[in-house]
Amino acid sequence: MIGLACCATLRAPIGKEPMSTVERPLSRRINWTNVLTVLSAAVLIGAEVFAAAFAGGWALAGLLGLGDYGVYVLQTIFFVVGMLVMASFVRAARRIEPFTSR
Repeated sequence: MIGLACCATLRAPIGKEPMSTVERPLSRRINWTNVLTVLSAAVLIGAEVFAAAFAGGWALAGLLGLGDYGVYVLQTIFFVVGMLVMASFVRAARRIEPFTSR
């Protein structure tokens, strides 16, 4: 690729093709067993978390006498908290059960 160089530091190495020393990144393979384990646990725990958010919002709003809009507001707040719980669960599960391997 570099035919005539203007100085010795720019010349291509003798006997090597230009860019032949660049290493390819190691390929990573998806570990489907770990992915399915984390996904299955996330579905199970997610169903429990979001059911608890729904029921907890309804129960707390009924206990405090907040009416229909209070139910929706509390359920939304608990749903967002449930999403944060699920995100932290999946992050922690990925550290223990890595999704890729070399």
